[in-house]
Amino acid sequence: MVVVCLCRAGVLSIKEKKRSYGSTAYYIVGEARPSYLLSKLYTLYYKADTLLDACDLVPQRGSIYSEEGRRHRFKAARFDQHRRKADFEIRTASVSRQEITLPPLTQDALSALYALRVLRLKQGERLSIPVFDSGRLYRVALTGGRIEAVKSGIGLVDAQRVDMAITDSRGQAAGRSLAVWLSADRRQVPVQLKAELAVGSFVLRLREARGLLPERARSR
Repeated sequence: MVVVCLCRAGVLSIKEKKRSYGSTAYYIVGEARPSYLLSKLYTLYYKADTLLDACDLVPQRGSIYSEEGRRHRFKAARFDQHRRKADFEIRTASVSRQEITLPPLTQDALSALYALRVLRLKQGERLSIPVFDSGRLYRVALTGGRIEAVKSGIGLVDAQRVDMAITDSRGQAAGRSLAVWLSADRRQVPVQLKAELAVGSFVLRLREARGLLPERARSR
């Protein structure tokens, strides 16, 4: 198991590699909770998981569960990459389902982060990938940036910045800028994530990692 803790309240982990839907898949889970103080004021909990096909690196199935106070919501998508379809379902007080047509090699939000690790974009290199999230299709444009020194729980790490620009199905900007820093070694560990929000910048930094192959980090 590989576990990456990006903050005190959030964890990304590869739970296992198993047979799934006639193939082999990595079961990947991301969970987030608020700080102890905020949790006393308001109940928040988020969990996303995905089955990432180990051969094609595309999702077989993904889901998101959220608790926001008394509001609970579950969203799930079953991907059929050969038919280019997704069966999408939302469960709240009621259940709604729909079938959505997908472009080739569509990712979900969680699988896209792990697929990004194998792309190894060079500085100035550009690539775009389709992403299906919460019933909607997006196009994520990736741009490889320069290597920067990032402080993290595993030391001072040389990490490559990858900028992301997200547009919706009409080509309109969806949200603000987003960037992720991946360690510039064979492990490609996500050590930092930064999002620009209406209220300011939101930054997550790697706090700890377990189950990784050893690699020397820089020290100063």
